[in-house]
Amino acid sequence: MKETTTESHEISTFSRSTEDSNARALASPPQTNLQPALNENDYLNEKTMNRRDRQGSEAVDADALSKALKEFEEAGQVKERTPVGSPHRKRQRVYGDRFIPNREGQDLQASYMLLHDDQSPGTPSKARRRPAQGELHFQKTEEANRTFSTLLRSELFDRSVPQPTPPSLSPDPTGPSSTHSTTINDPSRSRTPPTNLSSSSLPTASLTPSTPHKNLLSYMSPRHHSSISGHPTPSRTPQSRHGPNINAHSDLYSLSPVRIESQRLLLSPRKAPRAVSKVPFKVLDAPELADDFYLNLVDWGSSNILGVGLGSSVYMWNSASGRVSQLCDLPGDTVTSVSWIQRGTHMAIGTSKGLVHIYDAAKTRRLRTMSGHTARVGALAWNDHILTSGSRDRLICHRDVRLPAPFIRKVAGHKGEVCGLRWNADDGQLASGGNDNKLIVWDKLNETPLWKFSNHTAAVKAVAWSPHQHSLLASGGGTADRHIKFWNTATGNMVQEIDTGSQVCNLAWSKNSNEIVSTHGFSQNQIVVWKYPSMTQVASLTGHTYRVLYLAMSPDGQTIVTGAGDETLRFWKCFGKREKDGVGGDGVGGKMERWSVIR
Repeated sequence: MKETTTESHEISTFSRSTEDSNARALASPPQTNLQPALNENDYLNEKTMNRRDRQGSEAVDADALSKALKEFEEAGQVKERTPVGSPHRKRQRVYGDRFIPNREGQDLQASYMLLHDDQSPGTPSKARRRPAQGELHFQKTEEANRTFSTLLRSELFDRSVPQPTPPSLSPDPTGPSSTHSTTINDPSRSRTPPTNLSSSSLPTASLTPSTPHKNLLSYMSPRHHSSISGHPTPSRTPQSRHGPNINAHSDLYSLSPVRIESQRLLLSPRKAPRAVSKVPFKVLDAPELADDFYLNLVDWGSSNILGVGLGSSVYMWNSASGRVSQLCDLPGDTVTSVSWIQRGTHMAIGTSKGLVHIYDAAKTRRLRTMSGHTARVGALAWNDHILTSGSRDRLICHRDVRLPAPFIRKVAGHKGEVCGLRWNADDGQLASGGNDNKLIVWDKLNETPLWKFSNHTAAVKAVAWSPHQHSLLASGGGTADRHIKFWNTATGNMVQEIDTGSQVCNLAWSKNSNEIVSTHGFSQNQIVVWKYPSMTQVASLTGHTYRVLYLAMSPDGQTIVTGAGDETLRFWKCFGKREKDGVGGDGVGGKMERWSVIR
């Protein structure tokens, strides 16, 4: 019986412990190594059951054990309620009792474009659509932006953008100034070098600006101001033998928030941008106006009469009265060029048969006809009594209209059609452009060229001499070239060039200002006014639907007229008046303006 009882007791004990272990195993979640937490009763029961098996063990205090279990459970609950810690964020360094912006780790060049006016290299370049530079409001906006940028830079950095200072140039913390300043000596921060150090000693590798050398946010006793180099406030009013030296322009007595230098910048007079009308003030129909790049069919004479070749006829438009009259009609022939004499009422007319006619416009009578070419005459130029013609036969003929001979000399230099001719009356030089992409400068009537330029890559029709500078010649190339080039014919060197982006058809210098106007063909058909020598656009005028092949300027130099293959003539007010000028005003026109009807 005892053996059976003992065996049953062992079996029941084993089964109870097995059930308890299974219960504890089920209390743990699957695939975890965590043991289930035991409450106080389970723990005491287990201790009671195992006490019989341990011999010689010490007695356990129930109160101490309950207190320990309670602290263990509270510690586990606090740990489970604690959320996951947020990522550590570095707090901004504090440098003193006042807020001082920390520039450490910042690229001011990329953030505020302090070193570059166009665009910071640190920012991605984004192509912004800019309006035409000729617009008045755009010019004013650009001028205001430049003024503000200069003023801001002057106020912040005083003539120069500060550079970081190496440790050897940093102020000594043991110096006399450290006893009065509240700034903290941080070796990781760049400092502005003192003003008494030469700029050559500064490093040039780093371009990150640092704090300007000003006592902006720290207190300093006035009696120590004189010991600090570059401090704007003196310790006392400057004295002289005769009393205090009061300077009215000193920053001490200024009521303006900006320095004296910035005030001078703001108060300095600025020339207002010149307004150029975008719309022509007059448009005339010109039927049968040829769309031919190599012809010159429009010219404005000193008598304020505009001559236009239309088909086989030449018409005149009086700008004073607005009347239109026909000068001549050439049956069986076509007008290919027209040119007024510099002073007078005579007009030269070139034809497709190679003839040159001279007409007296005041009497509407033909004076003479001269031969000499075997192909059309596309270019004419006057130099007092010398008339020069250029033809498709690649020859240039010089004619003295006082002599009965049809010409006095022929010169050959081009290998293509001569389509541009201009005399420089001051230097006695002739510029000729041809379809062979050559620009040739001739000295007077010599047969040997003075200069021969081959820099253009397309036909050279546009040639113009500057009235403001001796020996300055401008030339323009065709569709494959698109450049305007400037030459010094005294030395034979090219001064400068600019890519206009489209075919250059004509060039004309302003008589009243150092500006030049160009007309263009493919592909924009625009008229552009340039400021020389900067070659910035003053105005860009559009309106023609075909290439602007013809250009002429009024005698007073204020108005230009353009002609195109769209068979229209458009008048533009591009330039202002020239003071104390005998040309222009109410006296322009002479006796030609008194015409009421031209027969």
